Amino acid sequence: MLVARLDSMGDVLICGPAVRAVAAKADRVIMLAGPLGADAARLLPGVAEVITFEAPWVGDPAASVDSQQLCLTIEEISRLGVDEALILTSFHQTALPTALMLRLAGVPLLSAVSVDYPGSLLDTRLAPPDDGPEPVRMLTIAAGAGFPLPPSDNGALAVRLPPGPDRVRRPAGNPYVVAHPGAAVPARRYPSDRWAAAVRELAQQGWSVVITGSQAERSTVAEIVTAAGVGDAIVDLSGQLTLAALADVLAGAAVVIVGNTGPAHLAAAVATPVVSLFSPVVSAIRWAPYGVPVALLGDQQAPCRATRSRTCPVEGHPCLTKVGAGEIVDAVARLTTQRPLARLVPVLGGSR
Repeated sequence: MLVARLDSMGDVLICGPAVRAVAAKADRVIMLAGPLGADAARLLPGVAEVITFEAPWVGDPAASVDSQQLCLTIEEISRLGVDEALILTSFHQTALPTALMLRLAGVPLLSAVSVDYPGSLLDTRLAPPDDGPEPVRMLTIAAGAGFPLPPSDNGALAVRLPPGPDRVRRPAGNPYVVAHPGAAVPARRYPSDRWAAAVRELAQQGWSVVITGSQAERSTVAEIVTAAGVGDAIVDLSGQLTLAALADVLAGAAVVIVGNTGPAHLAAAVATPVVSLFSPVVSAIRWAPYGVPVALLGDQQAPCRATRSRTCPVEGHPCLTKVGAGEIVDAVARLTTQRPLARLVPVLGGSR
């Protein structure tokens, strides 16, 4: 079996339960992923091999059409002798270009959601599932293609860490929280000065704070650390972690504070509660961290709601700038006093 999901890290992680459903019936699962999601695909239980392909019909901005790379990928898939493929897509994506590529690779059986007439590109054309959490959408697509989740699987997000993942310096003694200020697009980022205030107040409450981020985000993290001014209470790990090591750090945290970005779903996959600074440019019903306790912060009725904007269309970014440091600290306190909850039902706003 081949399972395709061609976009970002978080998009791949939310496919984990569906991939396990496929793996329960398949002898071997190969995942076709984009360059932003390939490392996450390697962590998914049930995945034996990952093929990386940067599709020109995915991403914003999208890659240019590269006929040579397309042909090489088709040849690679063809050599594997794939018997069947399942294409996983979000509600706004089309599966048909991927289906055409897989047909050219000789895959005999293809299943996907398509609102457009697929011609001979699909053998099983599935209707779009109802609105709901994206992991449930992926499970619904898999079940429609003949791959229901086994009763023994609770459907939670999960990752499979390799033996002995990179160990990193953590705060000694006190429990710690993780703050992840970055996000893939500006519209989903909480302002740096507000991050500094939140980190300062968390430190004053006795928390040790680990700050994570990509190599490109190191300067932003350094500004936050300097502005917070709480010295040894902060461990800056930005730019230092593999994805597996980041998962290890998130798994050890009491709470992760993060926007609507990939590490929010990675936190859910290691069963750590999340304070979600969620910009409503996309739906929290679909994209809030799944299956763990979540305190959802941010004005979900703000004018930017459901615009899918990458840059905030409203002056002042009010959906997130109205969230104060005290609200974040209070949310951390709520989540750290809650008992563990059922993994299938996210907790929004700190209540059942």
